[in-house]
Amino acid sequence: MNIIEIRKHIPMVVFTHKILESILIDQVSNINAKIAYMVKKGELIRLKKGVYIFGEDYQTTSPDTINIANTLYAPSYVSFDYALSYYGLIPERVHEITSATMRMKKEFDTPLGRFTYKPVPLQAYALGVDWLYDDIHGGKLIATSEKSLCDKIRSDRGIGRLSQQKLRDYLEFDLRIDMDLLYTLDTTLILAIATAYKSSNLKNLSKIISKRKKIVDS
Repeated sequence: MNIIEIRKHIPMVVFTHKILESILIDQVSNINAKIAYMVKKGELIRLKKGVYIFGEDYQTTSPDTINIANTLYAPSYVSFDYALSYYGLIPERVHEITSATMRMKKEFDTPLGRFTYKPVPLQAYALGVDWLYDDIHGGKLIATSEKSLCDKIRSDRGIGRLSQQKLRDYLEFDLRIDMDLLYTLDTTLILAIATAYKSSNLKNLSKIISKRKKIVDS
């Protein structure tokens, strides 16, 4: 069975060794050797042990890095710098795909780039996470704008406990947050995340945005 025939049996973009095995089991005597050969030829791209995508010449659509990030290390959702860039909250284009997880810290260096995972507390994990779906890539999990910013601030242990003014400066000059977009964020959600994280900095974040909204509305 060649790669074209295999491609007809696999509609998904990311797939596992088990899926390949189910297709090849009646056709190939040494499945591991066959998969290794396809990787060597560039017909398959190995992202980590047991997880693959098709090589560029056999892809029907570009791989979705958010979907891949979810698949490489589960449970997880994309957040931190990558999500902030995705939403336009920071000006930089972020190449490293950063995610939050309930598991231990992890990194994967793949042909598609580096995928990193940072642990967050269980009580804060599920708050502010969106599930997005499309017919090509299926479902994927990414933090909302609010959650990605809260995750980022909470993960930066070096900043200590900041006053509202110092936090505002940190957001504007250190993180280079788009302040106009910042003031559109949902303060109720941020406060709920702050409570789950038990973070005074995140509570101050909610207050900063609320104060600005009151000024604009007055």
